[in-house]
Amino acid sequence: MSATKEKYTQSVGRRKTSVARVRITPTQSKGGITVNDRPFEDYFPTTELQKTAGEPLVVSEMEGAFVITALITGGGIHSQAEALSHGLARAISTFKEELRPTLKKAKLLTRDARAKERRKFGLKKARKSPQWSKR
Repeated sequence: MSATKEKYTQSVGRRKTSVARVRITPTQSKGGITVNDRPFEDYFPTTELQKTAGEPLVVSEMEGAFVITALITGGGIHSQAEALSHGLARAISTFKEELRPTLKKAKLLTRDARAKERRKFGLKKARKSPQWSKR
């Protein structure tokens, strides 16, 4: 932690089993994104994942306005990118309330509730049943 007291906004984003704790700090200089103490481009290597994770910044036109720190746990890399996107959108809407309708219209504030369905007994997977034989 730095000695200076910086005002930040914190939020949590979720997707499947991924949880992203996002902290945004306003800055006058060029902002950056750090994910699990690694640079954003190293953590999300493909442009598709980077685009997914950074979408709230593009929609709200706040690119470079914040120093963003995120701690992400659980799930896969794609799920983590979507969790980061959700957390960023929530943090931005908390920081600047007038951006909430814009983020809501882009469906970035809605938590995607789809997750893996549990396995039921007597079945091979959640819905797949064993092969049935007449004789």
